[in-house]
Order: sequence, then structure tokens, then C-alpha cells
Amino acid sequence: MERRLLLVFALTFLIILIFQPLLKKYGPKPPEPAPQTQAAATENAPTSAAASALPPPPVPVSADSKQAAVESETVVENDLYKIRFSNRGGQVKSWILKKFTDDKDQPLELVNTAASEKYGYPLSLWAYDETLRNKLNSALYISSAGGAITPPGTLTFEYSDSGLTVRKKFEFDSTYVVKVETSVTNQGSYVPALPMWPAGFGDETTLPGYAAAQIVYQDDAKVERLAIKKVSGGASVRGPFQWAGIVGQYFTAVFLPEDPQNSVLVTLRNPLDVPKDFKKPDPKDTVKVDVLGAAVGSLQGPTQQRLYVGPKALDVLESIAVPNIHGDVPDLHSVVDFGWLGLIAKPLFLWLKWTHDHIVPNWGWAIVIQTLIINLALLPLRLSQMKSMLKMQRIAPQVKAIQEKYKKYSMRDPRKQDMNQEVSSLYKEHGVNPAGGCLPLLVQMPFLFAYYRMLGVALDLRHAHWLWIKDLSSPDPWHIMPVAIVVTMLFMQRMTPQAGMDPQQQKMMNIFMPLMLGYISFNLAAGLCLYWSEGNLIAIVQQSIMNRTELGREMRELAEKRARKKDK
Repeated sequence: MERRLLLVFALTFLIILIFQPLLKKYGPKPPEPAPQTQAAATENAPTSAAASALPPPPVPVSADSKQAAVESETVVENDLYKIRFSNRGGQVKSWILKKFTDDKDQPLELVNTAASEKYGYPLSLWAYDETLRNKLNSALYISSAGGAITPPGTLTFEYSDSGLTVRKKFEFDSTYVVKVETSVTNQGSYVPALPMWPAGFGDETTLPGYAAAQIVYQDDAKVERLAIKKVSGGASVRGPFQWAGIVGQYFTAVFLPEDPQNSVLVTLRNPLDVPKDFKKPDPKDTVKVDVLGAAVGSLQGPTQQRLYVGPKALDVLESIAVPNIHGDVPDLHSVVDFGWLGLIAKPLFLWLKWTHDHIVPNWGWAIVIQTLIINLALLPLRLSQMKSMLKMQRIAPQVKAIQEKYKKYSMRDPRKQDMNQEVSSLYKEHGVNPAGGCLPLLVQMPFLFAYYRMLGVALDLRHAHWLWIKDLSSPDPWHIMPVAIVVTMLFMQRMTPQAGMDPQQQKMMNIFMPLMLGYISFNLAAGLCLYWSEGNLIAIVQQSIMNRTELGREMRELAEKRARKKDK
């Protein structure tokens, strides 16, 4: 049976071969297909994950050249942005966010001009072949519209020459989201060419601003954040991911692929010489920084995705739906990174925003109110700390006597354990918890670090005014707040009982520690310094009240007695 079956297959194949020339010559002619434009071919390309996984169909090659004779510009403007496109490369030369200003109170330009001139403008195309990449981004495309477009609207760029055909289509609405469709074919075959945001942001006007940039992408609930040192220029990260792009300190450009499964992210990192002093730039006095960029798209056929370019504002990001891969990740809120203390920093920000929106419409006074409430909530812990330190001071002579008793023994001597046991028994007898004085500090420190992180990412506090301070997210221009931190800490250290502390340690705590912290706070955000100095001021008031209690009066008498004894 197997032999007969093979014989049937062979005869059938032979008959097909013999009759092919006869059918071609004498058989009926098939109807000729209607001509199809490159635009129609691109629009009819598969868009779903299943379709895009198939081999891409052949694309008709146009023998005609399609390119513009001169360079022209098209402006797209709505209430949120003003985008200036050039038909050279079909790319963006300017992207102004109208609701935000730069450090000179001018409308914020989100394109980093210096970096873009060297490494490419937004919505240019990334190709693995550098020669092709340069051609794609320097050719003069034919634009579907000139002059100005008021969204909703569509802008298309087309180019073809010597078998290379390119089409870029952008759709605009009343939000920060732009729909992007691109297609590149060469001799009828698709070529991977990914839309990109290649060279940082225009608000990067300080060295910390450049250092804050990251490449970020999200796969389901997992968010990967690549700091500058971990970014390799030209490296590819395969999907799936719901969104991917570049994130600055306050603004972001992230792509949301329509086909997450078959998307790729190309990470870009390039050096740039910037002035050491941005306020007084000197071309001869520069420092080298790295600018990050990202290209996202499909390696199999046309790229269809959305692009969010705008502020890292939680309320705005939470309104942007993202493609769903495995679970329900409804929006872009994960773009904002509150850090490892996010469980504290994010609620602090939401609380601060509520205070600003419902109680006092000024971020500085909102910080003052929030700081007061936090310190009042921590008052029981501070009272416990003060009582513990006063009790420690009361038994300090006895502790010192025990230490003197065992002074002659080395640290390795087993009899040192007897000293520890006697000190522990003394603490237990007088109800003293030696760690009680540290507990409030341990509770307060996470709030301080959370405030630091919150002010580093909270867009709402950028350029927020308070009294003489023009920007609560930047250092105090007159450095009054850092000085206030030093002065309040000096007062607080002198008012706080320091139980049995060595004189050298006491000197360090009373003088060098405040000076060191003042130096650290010199370039910290003014909002953080406001929180810190106000907290110190409240602690001074609390300590002053505590010093007037019976325990406090006893403490002062002990201190005076020891001072007289030391003088003798």
C-alpha cells in the first residue's frame, strides 16, 4: 500500500508539471489586480499580534520617486502643546508644553536642541543600518499638510526613492497622546525602522537633571528602570511590554505599542558636552554628561503605537490606558518612581496635594501645615525619648562607676560580661530603655527621606513659590533654610539632655553635627529644608516644655551639680 501511495503521488506531480505550460498558453487569463498604492498597502498591513507574527506579505515596489523639492514645516497646536514638524526626515524640531515654563519663565521646550542636533530629533527613525538611518532622517518627505493643524487631525509624511519607501502617519487629539504609524520597505521587503525619542529633554539644564534620566519599561506589573550607568547604546530589549521609553525628572516620552508581544526597545546613550555653570555658560568650561534616548517599534512589519509626551503628573498619567498583556495594569502611573520609600512618599504627596487643593492654595504653606501635623503625631514618641534621656542622665553616675570598676579588664576578658549584666540590671531597676532615645529618630528619618524623594519627582512642586523662594523643588537661592537648619539644631542639641556622653562626643554632637548637616542641606530642595527646619523648631518648643516638668528640673539640678564638681 505504501508503494502504491508513493506511485500515485509521483504520477500526480508529473501530470501537474506537464500541464502547467499548456494551461499557461491555452487556459483562461486571470483578471489583473487593481493597482494598490503604498499608502493602502501600509494601512492594510496586519495589526494584531497573531497577524504580525506571520511572514510579512510582499509589498509592490514603486518605480516612481516621491520626495519634496524644498524643506517645509507644519505646526500642530492644541491647548497642551505646540509641535513643529519638518518634512526633512518627517521629524519634530520643537515640542513646547504650553502649561509649563522653563527656568527663565518661558514656555517649556521639551526638545533638547543641543543633543538633538547631534543625535537626532524626536520621531525620527532608528534603523540598525547607520547608512539607512541617516537617509531616512535626512530625506525630504512629502507632507500631507502645510502651515498649521488644530487637533483632532492627521499628518502624513511619504518618501520613496530607488526601491526605498517610507510612510509616517501621526494622529493628534486633545490629550498628550499622539498616535504613531510608520512603515519602511526596501525592494518590497519590510525593514525594521523604529520611531524614537533620541536625545533627552529640554528641561535638563542642570547636571542633576541629566543624571535623573532613565530608560523605563513595563511588562504587566513589573517595571524595569535602567539608570544611565546600566544603559548600553544601541542595545535591543525584546518585548513583551506595555510601554517603554525615556523618563526625566519631571517629564517623560513613552511609547505604548499596539502589539506588545512583538515589540522591541532600542536603548540609546550618547555623550554631550554641557556647561559646568548653566546660569553663566562658558564654552571653554564644560563637563561631559550622557543623554538617553529610546526607540520602540515592531521588527515584523509596520509599527503602530501611541506616544505619550508630557508631565509626570499622577492625575494625567492615570488617565492614559495601556495595552493589557497578562493582568489589569490600567494606566501609566508607574512612570512616577517614588523609590524604595514609596509606601510613605506617595501617600505624603497625595496628602500634601489634598492640603494644597482644599485648605491652602500654596505648596509652601501646605508643607508647613503637613509638617506641623506630622510632628504633633510624633509627639508621644518624642516625649518618650525625652523621658528616657532624662532617666539615663539620672543614673549616669552609677553607670560610670560600674564602667570604672571594670576599666582594668580588656574587651576580651570574660569579666567584661559581668559589667554588661550590672549595667542591664541597673537599667531594669530604674525602668530605663537605652534604645528609647533612638526610637523617635528612627521613626522620623523615613519621613525625611520620603520627603526628599517626593520633592525629587513631584511635578506639582516644580517652580512652586513660597515667600522669597521661587522653586520649592530647587535649593533656597538665599540659603536661609540651610542656615535655619544649623541654628535650630544647635539650639536643640544644647537643650536636649545628653546622658553620660563623653565630652568629645558631646562637642561633636553640639557643634560639628549641625554644621555638617547644614552643609549637606546647602543644595537640597528648599521644600525639604522647610520641612526639616520647621520640625527642628517644633522639637525645640517641645523640649522647652519638657525641661519645665519635674523631671526636667531635676535634670537641670543634676547638670549644675556636675558642672560645679567639675570646676572644683
